[in-house]
Amino acid sequence: MKVISSIASAAAAVFIAVAASGCAGTAGAASQPANQVTELRYQGSANNVTLPELAEDLGYLGNVKLKWVGNTTSGPQDIQSAATGQTDFGGAFAGAVVKLVEAGAPVKAVVNYYGEDEKTFSGFYVKNDSPIRGPRDFIGKKVAVNTLGAHSEAVIDTWLEKNSLTPDEIKQVQLVVLPPNDTEEAIRRGQVDVGSLSGVLQDNAIAAGGLRSLFSDYGLFGAFAGGQYVFRTDFLAQNPDTVKTFTTGVAKAIEWERTTPRDQVIQRFTQIIEKRNRGESTKNLQYWKSVGVPNAGIISDTDFSRWQKWLNETGIVNGQLTPSKYYTNEFNALAKG
Repeated sequence: MKVISSIASAAAAVFIAVAASGCAGTAGAASQPANQVTELRYQGSANNVTLPELAEDLGYLGNVKLKWVGNTTSGPQDIQSAATGQTDFGGAFAGAVVKLVEAGAPVKAVVNYYGEDEKTFSGFYVKNDSPIRGPRDFIGKKVAVNTLGAHSEAVIDTWLEKNSLTPDEIKQVQLVVLPPNDTEEAIRRGQVDVGSLSGVLQDNAIAAGGLRSLFSDYGLFGAFAGGQYVFRTDFLAQNPDTVKTFTTGVAKAIEWERTTPRDQVIQRFTQIIEKRNRGESTKNLQYWKSVGVPNAGIISDTDFSRWQKWLNETGIVNGQLTPSKYYTNEFNALAKG
């Protein structure tokens, strides 16, 4: 698979970067906490407010500052950037985290950052007049996803498998990579037969009419955590207090979104986007519904084992999954009560 090879390349690159700085890393770890990094480089998301950005705005990051270096194109790209040292942290679907670790990249997840619930989920849509009604109608059709080897692909494959399609039949479903902002129009123009939509883009498309829902990941699994923020393991060793401040701040931001009235959350998001002055639109914020992330971002084995079958069938993991390889909750103070 192309995705596996690209992640393997990222793993090889990070080994070179870590090897080059290995001696300095050991010295830095020995002189903690005085030499810990207090500025974290990251990639954002256009027209959206990420949990770390919210945490910083709410004052939950203390003396830790964020440095925006651009916007990510996908979860796998975001965590590859963290693995190769282009950024300090990145976030992606749990299955993509597993892929990167299994490819040899020394990264570890520290907190869940997105999830699905009855208000916030990913749905799969067709035009109202589409002949596609059920799983078998997907055979030979084009389905738009934001990237390969990530959340949407895993959900589609799992849904089709649960509805009795064989592996050979599932292979006949053609996944087409499209930026999320282009997916709605691609469905309406017939460039793809089915498209994955989530968040405010999904709500905006529904409000415009003309599309029909086939299924959703929430309908398939119920409420669940979908992805995690990761750091390189050498960064964790050298900057434990910084990572604890970041992780706990994100956890607090999750709970702030959960407990704050919706109109106040949208107002805060609007203020953050406007004052960072990146030429973005706040139009779609009106569709925000919930944070979606359960339980203060605390990671569990289930967040990874949920994808066991898909990971085995795609060749990412051979045999039984060992979730503890991929994450730690030690930096999340809310995980300790």
